[in-house]
Amino acid sequence: MRVLLTGHQGYLGTVMAPVLAAAGHDVVGLDAGLFADCLLGPTPADPPGRRVDLRDVTAEHVAGMDAVIHLAALSNDPLGSLAPDLTYDINHHASVRLARLARDAGVRRFLYASTCSVYGAAGGDELVTEDAPLRPVTPYAESKVRVEDDLNALADDDFSPVYMRNATAFGYSPRLRADIVLNNLVGHALLSGEVLVLSDGTPWRPLVHAADIARAFAAALTAPREAVHDRAFNIGSEVNNVTVAEIAEQVAEAVSGAKVRITGENGADPRSYRVDFARFRAALPGFDCEWTVKQGALELADAYREFGLTRDAFERRFTRLAVLRAATEAGAVDDTLRWRR
Repeated sequence: MRVLLTGHQGYLGTVMAPVLAAAGHDVVGLDAGLFADCLLGPTPADPPGRRVDLRDVTAEHVAGMDAVIHLAALSNDPLGSLAPDLTYDINHHASVRLARLARDAGVRRFLYASTCSVYGAAGGDELVTEDAPLRPVTPYAESKVRVEDDLNALADDDFSPVYMRNATAFGYSPRLRADIVLNNLVGHALLSGEVLVLSDGTPWRPLVHAADIARAFAAALTAPREAVHDRAFNIGSEVNNVTVAEIAEQVAEAVSGAKVRITGENGADPRSYRVDFARFRAALPGFDCEWTVKQGALELADAYREFGLTRDAFERRFTRLAVLRAATEAGAVDDTLRWRR
């Protein structure tokens, strides 16, 4: 297929692009480039692409595409809470506009990167399925729910949206993010000798490796239409449903000498849920995730050592909010996060 991959210069897109290319697809990237220089390790060989803000996409950008994989977004909860209007403008309105343009251009499959955080404070001991009530507690998660609803209204015989509700990502990417839980804890452990947990450690988190997300999208891209059309799928593995305290212990095992310290200063996180991932395995027989949290912690620790992670880079270059603040203060982007001409 000829595939438009939005967010190809982001944390997930940098891992996904070569997976799609290896499967024989013709990948074209589209990215605003805000995080293109957030590099740790060798510079990746990006697919051909255009530097375009998601809000400025036109029919030209989707013409001739067989499918769209839409990853691009303002991508974490602190950022969404800081700028909720921008989060809705980019994550919701621009995403739906992209989908409409894709449908009108004859694109047949639209894979949307949603999130398991749409379940919010699910509570209880039962595993959350795709049919559970959606209780988003942040602007980021709320924007994902709104896009799913609007894509559902666009679905027809010729246009198949698929809602890929990813668990919290982890793992090495050449364009690193240090503001997601496992990546963050491993970095703190290496740089300080301490696995620092600011919550009380009790919330449940479903985790999934970036490479497994890439494999899942590649599988959904070519799955039979009847298996995926207008359906939501949780992406991850039940073995990676873990509490934050358990994640910290896995990190301590991966980073020799590191000690776990749970301060509880931020209180109990309202986002707590364990997730059922059986639907995707049933729809695509033979697919399963390959990475565990422990393996991911070891991989990250090795990569951080090999590529010389520093405290300054960890806190500034690989934290989304810090990158955007620095770009704004330097005058490189305006207060709407658009590049200045």
